[in-house]
Amino acid sequence: MEIFPQGNFRTNRQLGTLVDLIIGQLKDEQQQATLGGKRVCGKHQEALKLFCEEDQTPICVVCDRSREHRAHTVVPIQEAAQEYKEQIWRRLDVLEKGRDEILALIVCEEEQSQELLRQVEIDKEKMEYRFEKLHTFLQEQERLLLAWLDELEKEVTARKEENIRRLTEEVSRLNALIGQTEEKCEQPASEFMQDVRSTLRRCEMGTFQAPAPASPEPKWRLWLFSQNFTFLQDALKKLKVNLLPEPKPDRGKFLRG
Repeated sequence: MEIFPQGNFRTNRQLGTLVDLIIGQLKDEQQQATLGGKRVCGKHQEALKLFCEEDQTPICVVCDRSREHRAHTVVPIQEAAQEYKEQIWRRLDVLEKGRDEILALIVCEEEQSQELLRQVEIDKEKMEYRFEKLHTFLQEQERLLLAWLDELEKEVTARKEENIRRLTEEVSRLNALIGQTEEKCEQPASEFMQDVRSTLRRCEMGTFQAPAPASPEPKWRLWLFSQNFTFLQDALKKLKVNLLPEPKPDRGKFLRG
């Protein structure tokens, strides 16, 4: 055991009041007993038929005449119970009304959410269908444009090969004519002059004739393809811009406004 030195100690009134209150409540609980299933006054063993408004506690008729409750407002306990029940019921009505309003908001939120979810599902199905159609359209356009280019490529290649073949044959013919003419020119004058006019005609007739200019049709078709492809690109750009999701509204801006 530790001994504290004597000194000037200050009384803690708040702590003392709290201790007295707790002790008083414990005494009230010990004094309250039951008699035939009913609560009775712990001091006087009388039925608790009255209610003290100041102390907010049930009391008996003996307590009512005592000095402790003589100056207090005391009413029959049934009357007090009825009054407090009415107050509590009024508050219960307010609480139930608030609860019903919250439940109604929950139902409304559920209905709105379900409606939005149904609309979202419908929009998803529409989007999938339309994108499927768009994919099919683009694939078909790709197939047609590639086939168009393949056909044009084959035509240009075939025309090139035909022109080169004809020009190669013309080169061979001219080479042969040039060789024959050079040999003719190397003959003695008496032999050379025997059929000189025939040689001259062959030279004149063998003059190279330039082929007809290439048809402008391939270039026109290629230009038309370029225009169609540019139109398709512009349409896809506009579609991309239109499909970009809109930014979410700034709720804080509306609240600040």
